[in-house]
Amino acid sequence: MAGAADAAGRVRRSMANFEARTSAGSGRITVSLTGECDLAVREHLTAVLLDAVHRSRAVFVDLAGLCFIDSSGVHSLITAHHAAKQTGGHVYLVNAGGPVASVLEITGLDTLLRAPAEEHRHA
Repeated sequence: MAGAADAAGRVRRSMANFEARTSAGSGRITVSLTGECDLAVREHLTAVLLDAVHRSRAVFVDLAGLCFIDSSGVHSLITAHHAAKQTGGHVYLVNAGGPVASVLEITGLDTLLRAPAEEHRHA
């Protein structure tokens, strides 16, 4: 697992068909996910999300680039949600589409981790 910060301080970590990019700004952290999120990347995703939760009370997970998520990815999102709740923070999911949106709807995460309406435009 490689990670490097660019000039703006964003951390970029990637694995074979999965990438989690973290950027900070406006009192929150955004974790942008791309590729396929499955058991092979669960520990990596959990670590990225927990790091974000520990650094900010508002973590937005942008799923626009994610084309697949299984129960392992769902588990990572729930783990981050519980960690954020313990410190009075929030994890929000934005920009899910296609099969990823379907999984989130089936599991109820689309409702549990829904961002405030005004935030959908800014994430």
